[in-house]
Amino acid sequence: MNKKIFVTQPSLPSLDEFIPYLEKIWNNKVLTNNGEFHKKLEKELAEYLGVEFLSLFCNGTIALLTALQTLEITGDVITTPYSFVATAHSIKWNNLNPVFVDIDPESFCLDPTKIEQAITEKTTAIMPVHVYGWPCNCDDIQKIADKYHLKVIYDAAHAFNVKYKNETILKHGDLSVLSFHATKVYNTIEGGAIISHNIETKNRIDKLKNFGFAGETSVIESGINGKMNEIQAAFGLMYLKKVDSYIEKRKHIFLKYTELLFNVTGVQLKREQPDVVYNYAYFPVQIDKDLCGKSRDEVYEYLKTKNIFCRRYFYPLITDFVMYKETFSLATAKQVADQIICLPIYPDLNLSDVEIICDTIINFINVNL
Repeated sequence: MNKKIFVTQPSLPSLDEFIPYLEKIWNNKVLTNNGEFHKKLEKELAEYLGVEFLSLFCNGTIALLTALQTLEITGDVITTPYSFVATAHSIKWNNLNPVFVDIDPESFCLDPTKIEQAITEKTTAIMPVHVYGWPCNCDDIQKIADKYHLKVIYDAAHAFNVKYKNETILKHGDLSVLSFHATKVYNTIEGGAIISHNIETKNRIDKLKNFGFAGETSVIESGINGKMNEIQAAFGLMYLKKVDSYIEKRKHIFLKYTELLFNVTGVQLKREQPDVVYNYAYFPVQIDKDLCGKSRDEVYEYLKTKNIFCRRYFYPLITDFVMYKETFSLATAKQVADQIICLPIYPDLNLSDVEIICDTIINFINVNL
């Protein structure tokens, strides 16, 4: 291919649609500090997602940091090695100790059957991740949390508008944290949010993200600056009007990949779970060298020579980074990380390009078969 196809690309509504928002900001001269667009986006996002309390943030990482502060987590936090490194970083930045547990081979999420054996007297919380927007086994995780009196904070960075049994998965746990980064299904350029379940918790979150202020002159605890600015909020309002159509386009791309790669030897697709409404954020596949004669890295590098830029996501494991390198029993996570490749998926990707990507993979694999 002469043109380059990247793993993701943000969809941008018409610039003409954004200009009226900018003009209003310029006229109001309010750029941040809980302005008009910020308030409106919090309200509209909460309604759209089917949650009662939502607090906007400048990005998802600061939201994760604040979520841990909100619940006053101490000691050890059980989490997954199969995630973006911000998940573990948020734990470390709070002077907590991440304890890594292996993943489920089907969902790639934290394996509930491995959690209990990792719990000690120092454990105070669990931070699972809805990987690729595939829901965790929230019921089993909550049973364990209840048994040991642990808090649960979901890293829901990938899980915008994902539903299970017609209910948002953001209602599970004590808190859920969303990312609105430019690469996500829904974005505010940079941004994020914490979903909470009562007004008292939301009020605490909102104080913590604004330096700990509880009034004009009263600072009651050491907070942080996590506020979303008005330009981000305005972009988010505009994007919210389009996101359903963007998700629908992602679905068509997802289904086309599934159709073309379903029976390809050595290419393993994730099986959709019953009763789940997905957002089609990613299209991950596993490349099994024992079956097709090509490793994931060989496929990855070959695609680059054809101007198709995929992503080994998540690779390496968080536990492979020097600051987290310890001895853990993470056989499933290691295997998945060594085999996974996320193929390009974004609303403006042409189905004809999806066919080219699939043909390129199949032809490369078939050379040795």
